Amino acid sequence: MPEAIRRQARVLSSSLLSTLDLWRGTMLVHAARQPKKRLRLYDLEGDPACRQVREALTALGLDADVFPCPIGGTRYRPKAEALAGAGGFPLLVDANTGDTLTDGPTIIAHLFRTYAEREPPAAYRPGPMAARLAEVGSMLRVGRGVQARPARRPRRRLQLWSFESSPYSRLVRERLTELELAYTLHNVGKEHWTELGPAALRLRPGPYQPRPGGRREQLLARWGRVQLPYLEDPNTGTAMFESADIIVYLEQHYAHEPQL
Repeated sequence: MPEAIRRQARVLSSSLLSTLDLWRGTMLVHAARQPKKRLRLYDLEGDPACRQVREALTALGLDADVFPCPIGGTRYRPKAEALAGAGGFPLLVDANTGDTLTDGPTIIAHLFRTYAEREPPAAYRPGPMAARLAEVGSMLRVGRGVQARPARRPRRRLQLWSFESSPYSRLVRERLTELELAYTLHNVGKEHWTELGPAALRLRPGPYQPRPGGRREQLLARWGRVQLPYLEDPNTGTAMFESADIIVYLEQHYAHEPQL
């Protein structure tokens, strides 16, 4: 099968997953205050409960240092298991409050109560139906973002600008997880309904005008455009848009046996 067709199939399955999740993790619900000490999330990209926590991070615009813990991983998973005990994943360490939390709904409630001073909206309170849909959605991406692969360890954390429901960003996060590459996740949720749609096909015609004072306005001034995902690697000075290019870069630069 040609690579272009395989890539479109990956994007389609990622889009279907976001649809089953009702596109939570798209919009900024409340611009929360950033904590003095960055949140630490021990995460498994392909896990439904972890995804629900990342959706909440996008809804609040909170950044986090993400430590991927794929099955068979040896870099961060043992430490996470020691901290979590039988709690499993996701695991959130909040040095600002002294909390170490393992249950998804508990983590989500902590994030909203601590950094937005409110209860989680109904859409971000995982119930039985949402949990079931999340599990079905994960089946669409079965085998991706779950199993560790041998890779070189960078000296400094990579930097990823993303929002959770972005089908293209998900493909990048899956590779970061498989290769056990820690990264700082900068959440850049959409700030207004007119921003809905891909970067080149937003609902509002004409030049892109982000909401004044928001994170997207800052990024437009910095980059000249707002397109996600965007990756910076301080180890090599590399900075790039386009998920396909980012994946090729990660595979060629870090994977012991690149899968392109």
